Amino acid sequence: MGEPTTANKHFSPRASLAAMGLKLQELKLIESITQAVKIPQMKVKFTPAEKLYDAFITILAGARGLNESTTRLRSDEALQRAFGRTACAEYSVIQDTLDACTPENVIQMKQVVATIFQQQSQAAKHDYHTTLQLLDVDMSGLPCGPKAELSKKGYFSKDGIRYGRQLGRVIASHYEEIVVDDLFAGNVQLSVALRSMVVAAEEVLELDFARRPRTIIRMDSGGGSLDDVNWLLDRGYQLHCKDVSSKRAEAWATTVIEWFADPNHPQREMGWVVPLDTPDYVRPVMRLAIRWPKRNQHYYCKWLGRSQLLGVGCAFSTPWWFDNVVTGYGHDDFYYKVGRLKVFSA
Repeated sequence: MGEPTTANKHFSPRASLAAMGLKLQELKLIESITQAVKIPQMKVKFTPAEKLYDAFITILAGARGLNESTTRLRSDEALQRAFGRTACAEYSVIQDTLDACTPENVIQMKQVVATIFQQQSQAAKHDYHTTLQLLDVDMSGLPCGPKAELSKKGYFSKDGIRYGRQLGRVIASHYEEIVVDDLFAGNVQLSVALRSMVVAAEEVLELDFARRPRTIIRMDSGGGSLDDVNWLLDRGYQLHCKDVSSKRAEAWATTVIEWFADPNHPQREMGWVVPLDTPDYVRPVMRLAIRWPKRNQHYYCKWLGRSQLLGVGCAFSTPWWFDNVVTGYGHDDFYYKVGRLKVFSA
C-alpha cells in the first residue's frame, strides 16, 4: 500500500477576505475587466487585467501602497487562491501596468464598475414607487505630497491649507452604497464638482424623468448656491441642502414668526422662513432657519428643501420629521457650522 497523502493546508492572516474572494470569482470580475479594459501593454507572465486584480486585492488586504503587495498578497498563497489567483505579480510590475493606463482605460474601468453596480447593488434595484431614493453628495479632503497626481494647494477641514486632493462621492444612503467615486484636484470644491457627480449618478442609477422626482439630493452648503439649487430643481429632484450665504440666512431669519426648540439640542432653535412663496427658485421650496447662541449673539443657518417627505402642515412638534429629515445626515456637528440656511422642496 502506498503512503497516505495529506492535503496541503494554507493559513492566512486575512482569512476574512476569503468569502469575498469566492464571491468575486462567482461574479467573474476578472473576466469583465479583461473584456472591457484594453491596456496597451504586452503580456509577459500576467495579463494587464490580472495585475489590476492583484492591485485590487492588495488594497482590500489593507495596503497603503503597492509595495505592500509583497507581504500582504504575494507571500499569502491562501489569499491568492481565495480570489482565484495562483501567483501574484511583483509590485513594480503592477505599478508599470498602472503607469501604462490611458484616460480611455479609466473611462473603460468606470463603465465596467457601473455595469457591475447596476447588476449587483441594492440601490440600482430601488423601488421608486414605494419609497424615495436618498443620495448624499459630499467632498472629502485627502492630503498628499505636492508631486502626487492632481495634488493642488487647497483648504482641508482638519489640516488647513496644504497640498492634497478631493474625493467626491455620491452615496445611496439607504443602502450604504457608493454610487459615484471621483477624484478631483485639491482646490476643487463641491460647488465645482456637484453637477458632474450628479450626472454620473444619473447614468449609474439610470435616473430618468420618472425617477428623479422620487430622489432626494442631500448636501452641505458647498452645493447650496442659487444656480446649483435651481439646476437640481429644474432636473426634477427633491432637495435637502444648506444655503451657501450666511448673510442671506441672517436676513431671512428675521422673518421667522415662531421659533421651536430643537429636541436634541435645547439651545438650538428653528423656524419656518416667511413668506412661503420663493420666486428666486424655479420650483417652490420650504426654507428653515436655525439659530443657536455663541459668543453672546445668535448665529444663523438656513436650510432649503423640496421633498415629498415634508407633506402639508408638518410641524416641529412631530419628532419623526426632525429625526428623519433634518438630523438624518449622520454628522451631529454638521448643524453647528456658522452662517447657513436650509431649503426643503415641498
